[in-house]
Amino acid sequence: MQIIIIEDENLAADRLLGLVQQYDPAIRIQAILSSVEKAILWLKQNPMPDLAFMDIQLSDGLCFEIFETVSVTCPIIFTTSYEQYALEAFGVTSVAYLLKPVKYGQLVNSFQKLEIMKQTFSKGLAPVTESGIHSIEAHFKSRFLVKNGLHIRAIKCEEIAYFYSEDKVSFLVSFNKQKFPVDYSLEEIETTLNPDIFFRISRKYIVHVDAIQEIRPYFKGRLSVAVSPAGEEDIIVSADRTPSFKAWLDR
Repeated sequence: MQIIIIEDENLAADRLLGLVQQYDPAIRIQAILSSVEKAILWLKQNPMPDLAFMDIQLSDGLCFEIFETVSVTCPIIFTTSYEQYALEAFGVTSVAYLLKPVKYGQLVNSFQKLEIMKQTFSKGLAPVTESGIHSIEAHFKSRFLVKNGLHIRAIKCEEIAYFYSEDKVSFLVSFNKQKFPVDYSLEEIETTLNPDIFFRISRKYIVHVDAIQEIRPYFKGRLSVAVSPAGEEDIIVSADRTPSFKAWLDR
């Protein structure tokens, strides 16, 4: 596989390069490009790579300017410190939208998702059999191991109402009102869940669709969401997340 990295922060580029090489040393990094201008020039002069990692805010503008000049047909994994560009990112050939600092588990999941997409589309779009559906969903996590006193148990994802973070610790809350700490950040958890069922509703919460009980308008375009079991605080959906949250609910 041949990859380019479009990133204007040297430390972030070096970190991403290290993670990619850790995942598969055989992957070839063709170029590390630090600006919109350099990315456009390289893409015009070279064959399309197999994959591009792309930061959104570059030294001379937003990466979306690249698409206005060059037809980018390869899959893209976006890496950024900002959440507000997610909808625009998924308007192009994106595979994943990762928030910095990128974790190794997130990168692995993104590569697995890319491979599943390649296998799926190489077989054509129809017919989609039941076995085909299972193969597409196979990369999503089905359960989480938690500590229950001196014991360890597995909680199935369909039993989980929501995940939340508090004081840098992540917890899952089950529909039967049990709470357990989990050994993952919300960023890592988000990449392992089926996005048809779970949604990152805020920086602190990832919710199961069946846990949502009531949605009320809040100030300045935001939403207040009531979940069951009830949390210890109001869950507020930011104005930036509101459109994608509504679209997710309206599938």
